[in-house]
Amino acid sequence: MSRPRVFLVDDHELIRSGIRAEIADHVDLVGDADEVDVAVQMILERQPDVVLLDVHMPGGGGLEVLRRVTPACPQVRFLALSVSDAASDVIGVIRAGARGYVTKNILGPDLLDAIVRVHEGDAVFSPRLAGFVLDAFGTGTALPPGFGVDHELDQLTPRERQVLRLIARGYIYRDVAHELSLSVKTVESHVSSVLRKLQLSNRHQLSNWASERHLL
Repeated sequence: MSRPRVFLVDDHELIRSGIRAEIADHVDLVGDADEVDVAVQMILERQPDVVLLDVHMPGGGGLEVLRRVTPACPQVRFLALSVSDAASDVIGVIRAGARGYVTKNILGPDLLDAIVRVHEGDAVFSPRLAGFVLDAFGTGTALPPGFGVDHELDQLTPRERQVLRLIARGYIYRDVAHELSLSVKTVESHVSSVLRKLQLSNRHQLSNWASERHLL
């Protein structure tokens, strides 16, 4: 899959600079904005794959961006990135159409992994926040499409998920090592850990497991 085209919305320049520094080498950054009206206009013009969206901003915040963009560009996927871990904020943006919600204390590699997973169609939440979604939609109301929580996948670290995807695509250990700038021994260790956590026996079973979850 091609590198995701990412647009960043946050009203703090320091936050935007930090995020750009973390992700710029791994995604195609197509723009950023610090206010709602500019964000909406630029997202509609540039049609990114994933929008990293601050929840609390002047002018209606992330909810207003979602409200104005989603009907016109339903293919654009939103990943909320916020200092808030309040249940009301999480549920609000998910109901409005965001594909995931992570907090700003997330580590750089984990944020990259979240972007890639949202780009590939997954729903992504910081671990504690997933419970809010299940609580909100689990009583008498079905979860929105695509918002199942895969507890097996959640066991894996971001690096283990990267190794899993490459192995499942048929990469040999040496190629995985080259792709991720790791040693072959480290790749072998990650594969062993993935097989153990998922209770699988070999690469064939691992490939089938990944294919069933559309991770390829």
